[in-house]
Amino acid sequence: MIENWTKEVVIQRLLAITLLVILFILCFQVVQFFIVPALWAAILAYVTFPIYKFFHEKVKFSSNVSAAIMTISISLMIGVPLVIAIFILQQEALSLYTNLIYRIKVGYLDMPDSLKNLPVIGQQIQDILWRVNKNPEGTLEAFRAWIQSHLYYGKVALDVLFSSLAKLGMALMTLYFFYRDGISLIRQIRQALRNIIGNRIDGYIDSVGTTTRAVVYGIGLTALAQALLAGVGYYFSGAPSPILLTLITFGVALIPFGTPFAWGAVSIWLLSQGYTTEGIGLALWGVLVISWVDNLIRPIVISGATKIPFIIIFIGVLGGLTAFGFVGLFIGPVVLAIGLAIWREWISQHKNEIFAPKQVLLTDNQMLLNFEKQNKDDSENPANS
Repeated sequence: MIENWTKEVVIQRLLAITLLVILFILCFQVVQFFIVPALWAAILAYVTFPIYKFFHEKVKFSSNVSAAIMTISISLMIGVPLVIAIFILQQEALSLYTNLIYRIKVGYLDMPDSLKNLPVIGQQIQDILWRVNKNPEGTLEAFRAWIQSHLYYGKVALDVLFSSLAKLGMALMTLYFFYRDGISLIRQIRQALRNIIGNRIDGYIDSVGTTTRAVVYGIGLTALAQALLAGVGYYFSGAPSPILLTLITFGVALIPFGTPFAWGAVSIWLLSQGYTTEGIGLALWGVLVISWVDNLIRPIVISGATKIPFIIIFIGVLGGLTAFGFVGLFIGPVVLAIGLAIWREWISQHKNEIFAPKQVLLTDNQMLLNFEKQNKDDSENPANS
C-alpha cells in the first residue's frame, strides 16, 4: 500500500523525527559521564567472558553468582595494585618533600655535577642553587607563597582524581551487569544493526570482537611482560622504589614504544647520581631484553589473530589515544578494523572489475571503437546499408 504524502503526514513525520532527535540529545546528556566507564566495562567483560562462561556453564553457578565472582576478582586485580601504588606514591612524595625542606633549611640543596656542568643551563642551575643556599628562609617563604598561589591546580588535580575513581567504580558496577546480561545485550544490538544494515553486520561484529580481544591481549601482555622485566632491572640496579617504578612502567608500556622512556629515565637518573655501572647495565637490559618483548609479543598476538597489518593497529592505537583518551587505545584499532573489513568486502565484490586482465579491457575498447567506426561509415554511405 502506497502511503499518500499529504501535508498532515509530512508534518507528523517531521515532528516525530524532531522529537527523536531531542530525545537522543537528552539521553546523551544524561549518560555522557558513563560512556567511558561503560566502554571499559564492555572491553573487560568481552575479553574475560570465557572465564565467566566457565563458572556459569561448567561449574553450574547461577548467572548472578558467576557475575559476582568475576566482578569481585577483577575489582581486586585492579584495586589492590592501585591502592599499593597510591600508598607508595604518597610515601615517596612525603619523603621527597621532607628531604627537600630539610636541605633548604640547612642550606645544602645540591644537584649532581652532571647537571651543573651542562653546556647551556648548567650555569643557571648553579646560580639558582647558590641563591637558595645563601638565603634559606627567604626561599622557604617564596616556596610557601608559590604553593598558596597554586592551590587551585591542586584542587583541579583532586577533582580529576575523584572523577577517575568514580568512573572506575561505575565501570566495575556496570561490569557485573555486562556479565549477567551480556549475551542478551549482544543479541539485541546485533538484531538492531541487522535491521539497519542487513546480514553483513555479522561479519563486522565478528571483526570487532576478534580485534578487541587481540588488541587487549597484545597490549596487556606486552605491557605486563615489559613491566616485570623492567622491575627486575630496577631491583638489581638499585633504583629507588622498584615496585612503584614497575607500576609506572606498566602504565607507560600500554602506549606503543613508550617503555624506553620509563627505563631510560631511570637509567639516566642512575648515571646522574654517579652509579655508572648500574645505569649502563639497566640501559643494556632495556635495549637487549625489554625492548625485544615489544617487538615479538605485540605483532604476533595482534596481527596473527586479526590478520590485520600491524601498522594499521599501530596507527589505530596512537590515533585512538589522541582522539578518545586512554580508552582510545582499544577503540582506535577496532574502528580501523571495521573500516578495513568494509574495504575488503567492497574489493571482494568488485574484484572482477578491479583486477580484470588488461588485455581484456583493451579488447573491449577496440571492439567499441570498431562499432562506432562502422556506424559512422554507414551514416556517411547509405548505399552500404
